[in-house]
Amino acid sequence: MKVKFMKNLCVFLLFLFFTLFFSCSAQIAGIVSENGAGEIFITTSLGPATIELIQSVQNSLWGQTGNANVLDGQEISRSMASAPGVGSITLMNTGPASLHGSLVVSNMGDLLAMPGTENRFITYSTEGGSSSLLIHMDRGNAPILISMLSPDVEEYLLALNAPIVTGEDESREEYLGLLRRFYSSAIADEISSANILAIFQFPRPVRSALGGEIDGRIVEFNIPLLDVLVLEQPLRYEAHW
Repeated sequence: MKVKFMKNLCVFLLFLFFTLFFSCSAQIAGIVSENGAGEIFITTSLGPATIELIQSVQNSLWGQTGNANVLDGQEISRSMASAPGVGSITLMNTGPASLHGSLVVSNMGDLLAMPGTENRFITYSTEGGSSSLLIHMDRGNAPILISMLSPDVEEYLLALNAPIVTGEDESREEYLGLLRRFYSSAIADEISSANILAIFQFPRPVRSALGGEIDGRIVEFNIPLLDVLVLEQPLRYEAHW
């Protein structure tokens, strides 16, 4: 079931910071409204080493050709439609391993909300004419986020010994070394070089931001994927407007 695991892994990372990918390049453009609603436009694709790995598994297990979709936009849309905070989602294939589409969020604070815990992934607040958006992920809430989406995601990440689910105190280099030993240097290099570019437009000029660059009403976040998989330190991103 490695192909299914690969697909679900990309589904999880795609939405982890409004998109996070395993061995992928991703660009996200989001618009946040004054009431906390939002729309996120997504363009993403897998790296060539990851494509080769998945297609090899597809061919050996099911006899599928290299023309089969490595990422299935319709399948991902169906699986994510019921996730907390998702109003609607439409993803379409632009190639066997590339997608584009949009995600409508009724309230940013509800996206992947975790019942029974105050360690929220996303916090949206407004008070006295000021608003803020906080994204926080650590080894405490990350496993909960994963389990909310799919057991397959958790099983796959456990098979990879990813610190995001194992809780192991590994450095970035230690984890890359593990990937090189069990998969390949190409996979490790793709993960090491992958960044998630997220650009968000807010309803008013942004006063301050943590982890991002401000340009008027726009904040640009550039997030190394390796930081997400390892979580050597908690990840925290903020925008105040």
